[in-house]
Amino acid sequence: MSQLNRIHAHTLKKGIDYSKTLIVELLRIPDIPYAHKVFNQSPYPTVFLYNKLIKAYSSQNQPRQCLSLYSQMLLKGCPPNELTFTFLFPACASFYSLLHGKVIHTHFIKSGFDFDVYALTALVDMYAKLGVLMLARQVFDEMTVRDIPTWNSLIAGYSRSGDMEGALELFKLMPSRSVVSWTTMISGYSQNGMYTKALEMFLKMEKDKEVRPNEVTIASVFSACAKLGALEVGERIESYARDNGLMKNLYVSNTLLEMYARCGKIDAARHVFNEIGKRRNLCSWNSMMMGLAVHGRSNEALQLYDQMLGEGIEPDDVTFVGLILACTHGGLVAKGWQLFQSMETNFSIVPKLEHYGCMVDLLGRAGELQEAYDLVKSMPMKPDSVIWGTLLGACSFHSNVEFAEIAAESLFQVEPWNPGNYVILCNIYASAQRWDGVAKLRKLMKGGQITKAAGYSVIEGEGEIHKFIVEDKSHPRHYEIYALLNEISTKMKLQITEDDFKPELEELLLMEEM
Repeated sequence: MSQLNRIHAHTLKKGIDYSKTLIVELLRIPDIPYAHKVFNQSPYPTVFLYNKLIKAYSSQNQPRQCLSLYSQMLLKGCPPNELTFTFLFPACASFYSLLHGKVIHTHFIKSGFDFDVYALTALVDMYAKLGVLMLARQVFDEMTVRDIPTWNSLIAGYSRSGDMEGALELFKLMPSRSVVSWTTMISGYSQNGMYTKALEMFLKMEKDKEVRPNEVTIASVFSACAKLGALEVGERIESYARDNGLMKNLYVSNTLLEMYARCGKIDAARHVFNEIGKRRNLCSWNSMMMGLAVHGRSNEALQLYDQMLGEGIEPDDVTFVGLILACTHGGLVAKGWQLFQSMETNFSIVPKLEHYGCMVDLLGRAGELQEAYDLVKSMPMKPDSVIWGTLLGACSFHSNVEFAEIAAESLFQVEPWNPGNYVILCNIYASAQRWDGVAKLRKLMKGGQITKAAGYSVIEGEGEIHKFIVEDKSHPRHYEIYALLNEISTKMKLQITEDDFKPELEELLLMEEM
C-alpha cells in the first residue's frame, strides 16, 4: 500500500496519468474509497475504469454507488458497454428496486447489447431475485443462446418463490447440468420444507458421475437429513465431506452438528462442536445449546451459555429460545424467568412470540397454569395458535378443565379446521368425567364436518426415505412389503401361542417321564 502511495505522489508531482494502473491495483487490495478518490482525479475516465469501480461496489453490496457511477457516466458522455450492464443488473437486485431495474433494462436494449449472454443472464437473475418471475421468464424465453448459469438463475427464482414444480420442469429441460444446478434444486426443496424431495434429488445427483457435491450441496442435504431424522444417509454424507476436506467450511460443520442433535446423537453433535473449536460462530453455540436442551441436558446447556458469554460472544433471540427450552425440560422455573427478563435488561433483545411460547410451556409443564394464562394476557402481541396450543397441552397434562376451555375457545376461532384441538379438549373432558362436554364436542365436530387427518410415518431404508400411511399401497413394492409383514405377523402369533402353552407342554412332558 505504501508503494502505491509513493507512485500516486510521484504521478501528481510529475503530472503523469497513471490512474488506470493505480485504480486497478487499489481495487485488487481492495481499497475502494481510495480507488474512487483517484478515479475522481482522472481527467479522462474510461468505460473500463467505470466498469471496474461499478463491479467493485457491486461485489461489496453497495448498489447506490453503482447507480450513482452509472448516472455520472451518462452525464459525462461515456457510453456504457455490455459489461457495464452485467454489473449493474445485480446492483438493481441488491437495491430491491424494480423501477431502477426496468430503467437500466430499457437503456440496455437501446444500447444494442441485448445479444450478450452474460448480460442477459444477469438480467434474468435480477428479475428472478426481485420476484418478478414473469419478466424473468420472458427474457429467458427470448434468448437465442442460453448457458447453464442462465438456467440456474431462473430455477433459483422459481425456488425462492416456492414454485418447486416450475423449478423441476426447467431442471428437466436443461441440456446439461452443473453442480450449481443440482444444488439449487436440493437447497430449494430444503428451504421450502420439502425435505424428502431434497434428499431424493441428492440421491439422484449421486448417480450422475459428472458432478460432485460442493459445500452448499452438503450443507443443504445435512439440513434435510436433520429435519427427516435420516441419520444413515447423513452419516454416509459426512464421510464424503471429511474425505474431500469440506468440513473446513463452517456452514457444513454447523449443519452436521444440527443433524446429529436432531437425530438424537447428542454426543456426536458435541464432538462436532468441539471439533469446530475456535471457528465457532453464534450459530454453532445456539445449535449445541438447543440440542442439549431438547435432550433434557439442561444444566449442560446453561453451562455452555456461561462459557459462551465468557468468550465474549453476545447472544441473540435464538439463544434464549434454546435456554428457556432447557429450563422447561429441567423444570427450572425461576431460572427461566431470570433468563427471560435478562433479554431486554442485559442485551436489549425484545422478547418475540417464540419466547412467550417457551415461557408458557415452562410454566404450564410446572403446573403453574394461572401464571401461564396471566403471561398470555400480558403479551404485547396477539397470541397465536402455538401459544394457545401450548397452554391447552399443559391443561391436558394437568387435567385442568377451566383453562383448557379458555385456550380451546381461542383455538377454535384461530384455526377452526384443526381437529387436534377438539380431540385434546375431548380427552380432558373425559379424564374429568365430563361426558356432557365430550358429547357436545363430538356433535360440534360432526356438524362442522371436522375429521382427524390420517397420520403418516417416515422410514429410512438402504439410503432412501419412504413415507406411508395406514394400509398404504402407493409404494411400487407394496406387495412384497405386505407379504413380509404378514409373514412376520404369523411368526409372532405362533411364538405367542407357543409361549402361552409352554407351561402345559412342560407339564405333559413331566407326566410322560413319570
